[in-house]
Amino acid sequence: MTNNVHPHPLQAKRQQAVLDEQRVAEASDWIAKLDRNLSATETTELQQWLGQSAAHQAALLEVATLWDKMDSLRRLADLFPQAEPAAKPRWHQVQHWGLAASVAVVATLLTLWWQPELLSPAASSGATSAIVSTQSSYQTRIGETKTIELPDQSKLLLNTNSFVVVKYSAKARIIELQRGEILIDVAHDTDRPLSVLAAGKIIQAVGTAFNVQVRDRQVELIVTDGKVRVETAVAEMIADEHSLANRLPESALAISKGEKVALDSTGQQAETVQKIDAVDIAASLSWRSGNLIFRGESLAEAVAEISRYTDIQFELADDAKLQDIQVAGMFKTGDVNGLLAVFKSNFNISHERLSRDKILLKFEG
Repeated sequence: MTNNVHPHPLQAKRQQAVLDEQRVAEASDWIAKLDRNLSATETTELQQWLGQSAAHQAALLEVATLWDKMDSLRRLADLFPQAEPAAKPRWHQVQHWGLAASVAVVATLLTLWWQPELLSPAASSGATSAIVSTQSSYQTRIGETKTIELPDQSKLLLNTNSFVVVKYSAKARIIELQRGEILIDVAHDTDRPLSVLAAGKIIQAVGTAFNVQVRDRQVELIVTDGKVRVETAVAEMIADEHSLANRLPESALAISKGEKVALDSTGQQAETVQKIDAVDIAASLSWRSGNLIFRGESLAEAVAEISRYTDIQFELADDAKLQDIQVAGMFKTGDVNGLLAVFKSNFNISHERLSRDKILLKFEG
């Protein structure tokens, strides 16, 4: 009797995608373990895992190549027991060539070791179609900063009270800034643009440096090197990560080194690119070194910025003289006592503690 029941093509594709994703996850886990050295038990388990399927071998190589962990794979030479010369794995042969010290050479030799023709057609197809991806989240507490080195060697610096979700795949680099402020130095990769999603905006670069801060209804962007493009994000684009693998069009708003723009998340205000000199950039990014530099901001603006780095909240007394005060100087982030001392001596501003976390500022003149 003929069996007329066949799996639906879409269902089969989904099942294959799940298997590919599982292999990638397992390979990523093994790379992480190799990076910190395997135990004897883990060594045996990795041997068994690699022997289960040629697709496992391909997935391990793919993950190591994508995340620049080829040096970790050099340790695979120790994972295979010594055997008779005729039966030795190809890895032992390359070991005798004395070239294992070079990561570049190791990458080439591993490519030869896992030649496509050594894989079954089904395994080769699955390994090629799999997209290696990873997702991580990072956050900082109030008053804390943190530097993250991303898989492509980009540098991500989080300012106080910030939260990001980082998604990397073989075709796209995506950072969702959900709260706070980041400074990112983007590793150059023309084939894989990096997109920052912030309050309904897409900020994209292929290799540059810029600062992004999410405020109540605005996203402030300062470009410190290179050029970025900005486009309003649409729901379909955010939902489909693969669409962010494409470069933003030439018609997108362009911001270059030494420029800044306030991006309106409501879409109701014009977005004008402004020139910003090196001194202003240094002041705006002084938080990188644990300082806050003010160059004539109003007292209200200064205390609002200072409050981002401490649990203490400041209130201004109902006094018109306080509104006229402009603050200039450098303050250590989180140093509330030092700040109050400077306010007292330089601006004739006294204070009253209303509670453990609230201070009222008053003009004494």
